Amino acid sequence: MRLQTTTADRFSGPLACVAQTVRREGARALYKGATPPLVGWMFMDSVMLGSLSVYRRLLRDHLFNPPLHPLHDAARPLPAHGHGLAGILAGATVSFVAAPVEHVKARLQVQYAADKAGRRYSGPLDCVGRIWRAHGVAGVYRGLGATMLFRSFFFFWWASYDVFSRWMAANTRLSAPAINFWAGGLSAQVFWLTSYPSDVVKQRIMTDPLGGKLGDGTRQFRTWREAAAAVYRDGGARGFWRGFLPCFLRAFPANAMALVAFEGVMRALP
Repeated sequence: MRLQTTTADRFSGPLACVAQTVRREGARALYKGATPPLVGWMFMDSVMLGSLSVYRRLLRDHLFNPPLHPLHDAARPLPAHGHGLAGILAGATVSFVAAPVEHVKARLQVQYAADKAGRRYSGPLDCVGRIWRAHGVAGVYRGLGATMLFRSFFFFWWASYDVFSRWMAANTRLSAPAINFWAGGLSAQVFWLTSYPSDVVKQRIMTDPLGGKLGDGTRQFRTWREAAAAVYRDGGARGFWRGFLPCFLRAFPANAMALVAFEGVMRALP
């Protein structure tokens, strides 16, 4: 987050970011903004994976393989691009949960004051309360459009997950959980390779001053395009990939294990 919303003048890279954060703010600063995702991700993953399953079934039964169609085949699986479309729909759905969670997390993480008294927000609830009082629902949901755009890249995640899963099932002797692990990790990396620039822009929007009664500064970005232009102006094309390596390295193990658990539960259900 900090790498995504700053230039090289503040942090030259991931290690410099960690070192300066610990030196100036203490080791606990590495966990700033951890509470919103810790609580929110449970609901986000539930909504995302649950809606994904529903959209897969709806697309299969009403678009790709309707029961009344002359060529209907009950054994025909949903094609890869069908999984991708389900991913887009699930991404749009979960964005209504994810946007406020990620917004609060972002504002907490870019508070650089070592002393709590110098920080604008004392914690997640204080952050939500202040934004709500100053800007209402629209303020809390600042960055919703950017969140939905970012999550539209779920198309590549779930389409590639289906491709990897089918290939491994046909060409390897891996067990089902192992296929879920490898396909889940690889498809998550496909997702981040395609979506990361949009995430950088999203974080810029979410950390932009809201202004008005909140008194946190002057708002800079009115549109997604303005935020994207600022990223390019500050760092050129490379600016859209700032902070990519830590995110990419984290993506494989985190999502691989999540998919193993999800698919295992789905197989266990009657």
